[in-house]
Amino acid sequence: MGFPLLSLIIFTPAAGAAVLMFLRSDDAVRWTALVVTLLDLALSIVLLAGFDTTTHEMQFTERVPWVPALGITYALGVDGISALFVFLTTLLGAVSVLASWVAIERRVKAFMASLLAMQALMLGVFSALDLFLFYVFWEAMLIPMYLIIGVWGGEGRVYAAFKFFLYTLAGSLLFLVGVITLFFRGGETFDILALTAQDLPFRVQSWLFFAFLVAFAVKVPMVPVHTWLPDAHVQAPTAGSIILAGVLLKMGAYGFLRFSLPMLPEASVYFSPLMLALSALAIVYGGLLALAQDDLKKLVAYSSISHMGFVTMGIFALNPRGLEGGILQMFNHGVTTGALFLFVGLIYERTHTRSIADYGGLMKVAPVYTVFLALFTLSSMALPGTNSFVGELLVLSGGFAANLAVGAAAVLGAMLGAAYLLGMYGRVALGPASVGARFKIRDVNAREMVAILPLAVFVLWVGLYPKPFLDIIDASVTHLLTEVHGRERGQ
Repeated sequence: MGFPLLSLIIFTPAAGAAVLMFLRSDDAVRWTALVVTLLDLALSIVLLAGFDTTTHEMQFTERVPWVPALGITYALGVDGISALFVFLTTLLGAVSVLASWVAIERRVKAFMASLLAMQALMLGVFSALDLFLFYVFWEAMLIPMYLIIGVWGGEGRVYAAFKFFLYTLAGSLLFLVGVITLFFRGGETFDILALTAQDLPFRVQSWLFFAFLVAFAVKVPMVPVHTWLPDAHVQAPTAGSIILAGVLLKMGAYGFLRFSLPMLPEASVYFSPLMLALSALAIVYGGLLALAQDDLKKLVAYSSISHMGFVTMGIFALNPRGLEGGILQMFNHGVTTGALFLFVGLIYERTHTRSIADYGGLMKVAPVYTVFLALFTLSSMALPGTNSFVGELLVLSGGFAANLAVGAAAVLGAMLGAAYLLGMYGRVALGPASVGARFKIRDVNAREMVAILPLAVFVLWVGLYPKPFLDIIDASVTHLLTEVHGRERGQ
């Protein structure tokens, strides 16, 4: 287009973080951070408004030589797979600032700066078209998230932060080896589009597939490398949990879509039964773990493992319905689970407890809160009319087409989801008003409603009229599957 819109979207929060360093008042810091995130959200809306849904080609591209001697380029661009997640990142960025308004009372400047830096780096991951640039963004985003958990988290924050950092760093080291291998086997270039066009031998593809699998599986996270997630969620502040569940977990699935499938098509098809089996395991195992929880935040955290299993199942079903459902479910999970963590944070601010046993009868003392909690709970259950129903239906359709047993396991996981979510809502919102006797509960205020309403809108919009969202991803999904199956057959 000639206008560096993607660079502006990426560096607006980075510039905002720098500006915060010169402010003295905590109120000025909060308002500035909110204005920056809202501006970034507006820019991402401009990007979606100008997005051409009829092509799979990269759009809003920018290319500037960075390290010419090594073939490293500052290259950006988005297609139908990544455009939605640029928007989701900016949306949840603004929600996270609002969620932290009173929850963060110390080192407010450093917290908001970390949040904005985190947003800039996540946007870079979804926009990078150079493998070296992608890896820089991918690794650098560990630092602000480590700080958010380790400095502003709960009592066990240091342990949780170290565990998060070590797990993700270990995966990233194998990813780095894969990046170096791709550089030399792919013509000594870091250009992601050029590397996608390379036809690597199956043996090399297989090795790279497992190198990438470790890195991406940790981020998703897939069983058995999921154990860092509950600790990170429980200890993280509300904004940290929103970003972690809403955006960070999507980066592992995005890695499969951007690297594993298009660059390693033969290996992706060959190992798809393994990935489907791991996905089914995550769906059922995550649901069983969630069913056993009394801690509200742990329940939502384990539900994320189950719901992300649906995402990877859709991706490795390797058919149009499964893949479209998996990508749409990535977006839906960001909206719905981000909202559930927001609601956990709101009630924790009022009661300073996350034990489900401490609640009861919230409907009588906070009716607006419980009505919206019901909406997001039903969305997480994939009730018809909500966003998750559309994505989950497509994933199940694709999963059954790929493997009957895997599809059946996913149905069992959906039933478990209904059990733990309805059980949670019944204990928290209904029944005797025991919570009112122990805590002074007030309903949601105007600031909190501003954070809640956009998420509620997308729950109903995608649930009732998903066409605009499916149109964005359709051309890219069709092209990706054509490349995977065509090259897998040696065409």
